[in-house]
Amino acid sequence: MGSACSRNRGQVVHEDQLYSVKFSKSGSFKWLLHTLSRSSSDVLRKSQGPGPGCRPSLVELCVARVREDISRYSDFSMLPRDLSQQIFNELVRCSYINEELLGAFRDCALQDICLDEYPGVKDAWMEVIASQGQSLLSVDISCSDVTDSGLNLLKDCSNMQSLACNYCDRISEHGLKTVSGLSNLTSLSLKKCAAVTAEGAKAFAKLVNLVNLDLERCPKIHGGLVHLKGLRKLETLNMRYCNGITDSDMKYLSDFTSLRELQLSCCKISDCGVSYLRGLSKLSHLNLEGCAVTAACLEAISGLASLVLLNLNRCGICDEGCEKLEGLVKLKVLNLGFNHITDACLIHLRELINLECLNLDSCKIGDEGLLHLKGLLQLRSLELSDTAVGSNGLRHLSGLRNLHSMNLSFTVITDIGLKKIAGMNSLRSLNLDNRQITDNGLAALTSFKGLRSLELCGGLITDAGVKNIKDLKDLTLLNLSQNGNLTDKTLEIISGLTALVSLNLSSSRVSNAGLHHLRPLQNLRSLSLDSCKVTACEIKKLQLAALPNLVSVRPE
Repeated sequence: MGSACSRNRGQVVHEDQLYSVKFSKSGSFKWLLHTLSRSSSDVLRKSQGPGPGCRPSLVELCVARVREDISRYSDFSMLPRDLSQQIFNELVRCSYINEELLGAFRDCALQDICLDEYPGVKDAWMEVIASQGQSLLSVDISCSDVTDSGLNLLKDCSNMQSLACNYCDRISEHGLKTVSGLSNLTSLSLKKCAAVTAEGAKAFAKLVNLVNLDLERCPKIHGGLVHLKGLRKLETLNMRYCNGITDSDMKYLSDFTSLRELQLSCCKISDCGVSYLRGLSKLSHLNLEGCAVTAACLEAISGLASLVLLNLNRCGICDEGCEKLEGLVKLKVLNLGFNHITDACLIHLRELINLECLNLDSCKIGDEGLLHLKGLLQLRSLELSDTAVGSNGLRHLSGLRNLHSMNLSFTVITDIGLKKIAGMNSLRSLNLDNRQITDNGLAALTSFKGLRSLELCGGLITDAGVKNIKDLKDLTLLNLSQNGNLTDKTLEIISGLTALVSLNLSSSRVSNAGLHHLRPLQNLRSLSLDSCKVTACEIKKLQLAALPNLVSVRPE
C-alpha cells in the first residue's frame, strides 16, 4: 500500500486536476513547478513522442527533481498530500530516507508509510509517522528496532486500517496494548513477534473490524485464541509454523463463519483439531501442511463445500479414507505430496473435474494410477517428481491440453516417454531432471514451441542433443546442469535464445573460451557455471562488457 497514490485509495490523479482546489495548499504545486530546471523541462518536451506511454506526468517530473535536490528541502507540509506521498514513496524506493530527512514529512497528512525491512527505523522515526494523525491509514515497520514506546505513539492514529510489525522482536506484550485501541484496523500482521503470547493476544479482542490477521511463526500463542472469539469479520487467518497451536486451541475457530482462508502449516493439530472446522461453510483455502493429520480428517473437510484449495503435503495420509475427497468437487488446487498414498487413492480424484493444480510429489504412485487423471481436463500444473511413473503412464496424460507445467524429475521416464507427450504443445514449464533421457529423446522437445522453462539436469545429453532446444525462442529459464558431456559448443548453440533470463550449466565442460557466445543474451540476469572450467574474473569481464542486466553470477 505504501507505494500507491492514495487520495481516494486507487483513484487516478490526472494532470488537469493538479491545479484544482483539491490541491491548492497555498499554491504549493505551482511553487514546486518553478523549481524545475531547464533540463527537467527539456525532459518533458523531448518526451512528447508518438506514444502516450513515453510522456512523464508533471508530478513524475516534480518528484524526480525533488529527489535530485533533496538537500534543499526541510519541510513538505505545504504540499498537497498526494504529492508529498509520492515524494516519500520515491525516496523510500531509492533508499534516500534517513532520520533527518524523515523530519521534512512531519504533519504532511500522509496515508501510507511503508518501511518494510528499511534500515535504521526506530522509535525516533515513529514521532514523524504518528504526526500524520487521522490521515494515516497504513503503516509497515516490519524488521525494525521499534519498541513499545515507539508503537505507543500510534495510539491517536485511530483511522489506521493496516498495521504490519513483522519480525519486530523489541515489541512486548505491553506494547500490543496500543494496538487494541486501533479499532478500525482491518489488517494486522505480526509474523514472528515475541509479543504475541496468550497474554498479549488480549489486544486482539477489541479489533472487531479485523478481516486479515497474520500470526505466522508466533509459537507462544497457545491458549490465546480464546481472545479472537469476537472477530466475526475475520476472513484470513495465518498461523503457519505456530508450533504451539494444538487441538484445544482449534475449538475457538469454530464460530468464524466468515473465514475464507486458514493457514495451519506445521501446527501440532490432529484429526480432532480439524473437526472444529466443520461449520466454516465459506472456507475456500485450507493449509494443513506438515500437521499430524490422517485421511480421517477428510470426514470433516468433505463438508467444506466452498473449498478450492487443500494442502495436505507431508501429512500422514494413506489410501484408506481418501474416498472423502470425492465430495470436494470445487477443488482447484490439491497437494498430496510426500504422503503414503498409492494408485488406489487416485481413483477418488476422477470426479474432481475442476482441478487445476495437483501435487503428487514423492507419493507411491505409478503408471496405472495416471489412468484416473486423464479426465481432469482443466489441469494446468502436475507434480509427479520422485514417483514410480514411467513412460507407459504418460500416454494417459496426452489429452490434457491445458497442462502448462509438469515436473517429471526423478521418475523413470525414458526417451520413449517423451515421444508420448510430444503433442502437449500447451506446456510452458517442463522438468526432466533425471538420468534416463538421451539425445534421441530430446528430439520430442522441438514441438514445445511455447516452452518458457526447461530443466534437464543430470542426464546423458551431449552438444548434439542440445540442438533440439535451439529453436525454443520463448525460453526464459534453462537448466542443463550436471550434464558432464556438454562443452562450449552448447553455449554457441543456445546463443540465439535471447529471451533467457536464467541459465545454469554447472558441472559441465564449459570453459572460459566459450563465454563469448553468451554476449547476445542481453536479458540474462542469472548465470550459474559452478564446477566448470571458468573463472570469476572472466565472467566479470563478460558481465561488464556485454551483459549489463546480469546480477546473479556463480562462481562469484
